[in-house]
Amino acid sequence: MRSISHNWSSSFGLGSGASITTLLKACKSSEQLKQVHASIIYRGLEQDHFLISLFIPLSHTLSTLYYTSSVFLRVLTPSTFLWNTLIKSHCHNSCFSQTLSSFTRMKAHGALPDTFTYPSVIKACSTTCKPREGKSLHGSAFRCGVHRDLYVATSLVDMYGKCGLIADARRVFDGMSKRSVVSWTAMLVGYVAVGDVVEAEKLFGEMPQRNVASWNAMLQGFIKAGDLSGARDVFDAMPEKNVVSFTTMIDGYAKVGDMVAARFLFDRATGKDVVAWSALISGYVQNGQPNQALKVFFEMESMNVKPDEFILVSLMSASAQLGHLELAQWVDSYVSKSCIDVQQDHVIAALLDMNAKCGNMDRASKLFEERPKRDLVLYCSMIQGLSIHGRGEQAVNLFNRMLMEGLYPDEVAFTVILTACSHAGLVDEGWNYFQSMKQKYYISPSPDHYACMVDLLSRSGHIRDAYELIKLMPEPHAGAWGALLGACKLYGDSKLGEIVANRLLQIDHLNAANYVLLSDIYATSERWIDVSLVRSKMRERRVRKIPGCSKI
Repeated sequence: MRSISHNWSSSFGLGSGASITTLLKACKSSEQLKQVHASIIYRGLEQDHFLISLFIPLSHTLSTLYYTSSVFLRVLTPSTFLWNTLIKSHCHNSCFSQTLSSFTRMKAHGALPDTFTYPSVIKACSTTCKPREGKSLHGSAFRCGVHRDLYVATSLVDMYGKCGLIADARRVFDGMSKRSVVSWTAMLVGYVAVGDVVEAEKLFGEMPQRNVASWNAMLQGFIKAGDLSGARDVFDAMPEKNVVSFTTMIDGYAKVGDMVAARFLFDRATGKDVVAWSALISGYVQNGQPNQALKVFFEMESMNVKPDEFILVSLMSASAQLGHLELAQWVDSYVSKSCIDVQQDHVIAALLDMNAKCGNMDRASKLFEERPKRDLVLYCSMIQGLSIHGRGEQAVNLFNRMLMEGLYPDEVAFTVILTACSHAGLVDEGWNYFQSMKQKYYISPSPDHYACMVDLLSRSGHIRDAYELIKLMPEPHAGAWGALLGACKLYGDSKLGEIVANRLLQIDHLNAANYVLLSDIYATSERWIDVSLVRSKMRERRVRKIPGCSKI
């Protein structure tokens, strides 16, 4: 390494009178940067503000935050220009807490912020959603007399809008004597962020000039509001489209389950980036098409596009849906060898969920126990995995352990544990959890919770108790009535079965399974006339039984 560095420095004549500026532009590594820094110190140029202003952004890219800060701290009296360079560099590299702390230090050192200072600091507040600090910066800009500057005011509109303070954003916007297309777009994005598509559309119509970002913002507004028709009208009217435009529409079609249209648009898009691939893959996963998601993933791989963490999470979700153990092991290995940070909460949660659902409980348990801090999501994934693979008592023990650790269960957690109790036939435990929802955790049971309890009682032969419980449900639930009807058939209660079936046919009259169950109940009791009547009713309503099939 020493000889390589020597050759690089010699080629630029580091010991001669070579320009430091030229050397900085030629830097490609941390080692080379340190050689140039040594030359700056040797020549006594550490207080040259211009050179240091070139050095700081490069140091941020090639070296560490600590090294960059140490170089800046050597400057005795940094100018506003140099402070701005440091603040902008922090912001550009997403070091938002350092952006704000540098601004505080700047003021403490007596340097006066200007119109170039505030946009970066305000951006740090908007990105991290810190409206309190943003308002403080607004006041600071007002005292410095720069709050009406085009760039400062536009940054304030953007900050207030993204933090949900739309009235404040509008107040700043209305007070601007001059507005650019970026100012208009920032206000538009604010309305979209708070879900006010009516005001967004009104503002969009008033815009004197639009760019592709403006069109994309309006497109996103309609998608967010669930108005796919309005989004399509905007998309078709766009004079210019980029990959963001296509990705937004792909996401919109995926949300309504139209993956054919999503794929069609994806194929039309030019310059597809990793976000576009992610939108299509996650769309297939969300719509229960894991095989298509895997197919697109391998298609992406063949085009040498490196997946990001979101694509890998979707890949794990697709594998979890398929429940294929060998595939899960391959995906686990692939993720472990990738360059993403596997220790991120959402990545670990997806990895654990995939292994649990695919039957690799040893790997799931290892991931779970190695986690220094386990949240509700991890617990639920683990409990669900145990439940799926017939370990109901272990699932209950783990849920109790979760409570002992001080975690408060939510609606999803109760659905998971009640399902586990249902699969394992743990009536007492399930009933206790169901009762504790209201009495201890102040959670009103949803139709899904009632359905779990009805299923538990039905499976365990307590069909009369299940019937009394189902009558207390706030709204009818076809799944719950269907579970009870199945239990009536299993335990030969034709009288209750008839009552349940009639209620179920009012809720879900097109489901052939309900008619078949009722017909079987009548057949068991040798009520052949009733069997014939049920089948006649099926023909009248044109309800057909779907033939069963198996897949190995």
